[in-house]
Amino acid sequence: MSLVTRIHKRAAKSLDWLRGWLRARVALPFLILTKRPIRDVSRFARRVSFIESPAYAQNGEDGMLEAIFAKIGVTNRYCVEFGAYDGRTMSNTWYLRERKGWNGLLMDSQENPSGSGVHKEFVTAENIEELFKKYGVPGEFDLLSIDIDGNDYWVWRAIRNETPRVVVIEYNACFPAEESKVIPYRPDFAWDKTDYCGATLKAMEKLGKTKGYALVATDRNGVNAFFVRDDLVPGNFSLPPFGEIYHPAAFKGKKGNKHPPDQRGRPWMQVSEGSSG
Repeated sequence: MSLVTRIHKRAAKSLDWLRGWLRARVALPFLILTKRPIRDVSRFARRVSFIESPAYAQNGEDGMLEAIFAKIGVTNRYCVEFGAYDGRTMSNTWYLRERKGWNGLLMDSQENPSGSGVHKEFVTAENIEELFKKYGVPGEFDLLSIDIDGNDYWVWRAIRNETPRVVVIEYNACFPAEESKVIPYRPDFAWDKTDYCGATLKAMEKLGKTKGYALVATDRNGVNAFFVRDDLVPGNFSLPPFGEIYHPAAFKGKKGNKHPPDQRGRPWMQVSEGSSG
């Protein structure tokens, strides 16, 4: 990479950081002060630190969550995240826990060093409620983040007794906006890095509706969907049409970059309107 190219890339990243900072420190406080609803939460996606760090969310989720909670407020500052990896690298909750005084439950299927705060648990639809009981998760808390590369839809569907105010969950952006499908549930599912994983955004939106949540945004790289509990939406968010919320796959910030297609022809399940799966 030439020196000129490196300078251009650094300048572009610096400008992007500055735009994000201005939106967070000028545009967002203006919306709060004037009590105007946010229409496009994805505009607030940003890197929190000027120097890139893996200890922040991967796709600007930190800024989006900051905007959401600026509108709806916080209660117990409790979060649940799985899979949380090491609790730091590309975590959706690290910024809140380390910089904003939040606490909560972190789980991941891999072993982590002692002191990481991440509990080794293989999360399934069958055990999620028992795990919440095991670790004393309150019935209502501020944020749930689900990233398990496959059964995300089914695990969220299985959560019955807890009502987080905000849910961040991965969706499969490799498929067009209106496709409504999910992989059949297998508790031992292991992602093989193809596009056979998870559920499409439309399927996630339908599930959210059955559980009392509104889809308010996706990040611009097509990774995470943001849901807010229905009772917190009026006056805080002006929801654009579904097609404007959807962002196709642009993994690692590269437009059109997505997972390779499944070569094994594995089946999908269609999710109908009003169905919870």
